[in-house]
Amino acid sequence: MKGLETTIIPEPSLRRLPLYHQILELELENNTEFISCSKIAEMLDFTPIQVRKDLSYINLIGMPKKGYKVIELKDEIENFLGWNRNDEAFLVGAGNLGKALLSYAKLKDKGLTITAAFDKNKNLAGENFFGVTVFDISKFQELTYRMKIHIGIITVPAPEAQKVADIMVKSGIRGIWNFAPSKLNVPEKIIVQDVNLSSYLAVLSQKLK
Repeated sequence: MKGLETTIIPEPSLRRLPLYHQILELELENNTEFISCSKIAEMLDFTPIQVRKDLSYINLIGMPKKGYKVIELKDEIENFLGWNRNDEAFLVGAGNLGKALLSYAKLKDKGLTITAAFDKNKNLAGENFFGVTVFDISKFQELTYRMKIHIGIITVPAPEAQKVADIMVKSGIRGIWNFAPSKLNVPEKIIVQDVNLSSYLAVLSQKLK
């Protein structure tokens, strides 16, 4: 998530690192030992200069005429992105979108574990979805403090998003992954990463025209 890295890196470069990681995983399956910036660029339709600049933020130096050792570069990207950590998060909004995220097992591969879900619908309290228990939203602050959670995920409808964000900020959440199509008003110190599905769909639909 943006802002959690200790090394300063432009966001476009940060967003490309997972793409490089996918390439490296494919190359490992093909038993490739070394890979160059030019090869990565060719596979992603990027420029070698762009790839080389992005990888300059990683604490690894390639070998002349060989490039990077695939397994080492893959491990360094995972380390840089924090995928080898185990950050815990609380999710608010146990509707369809929230359940979809709870079911997405690969989040754990990326260093994020959703340990509890919350909802204002009292009928959902005590329910268990994909191994995650749902609590009433009134329990959010107490459990956040007790478990020292710093990441919150918002999957509620837009009209409810700001209210949830306020609860998260009051509870000590430092990073918010926001799936609600709503601009959040939070203190400057709070990191917010918006995922506006409607905007992405609009771009896709327009390009199809």
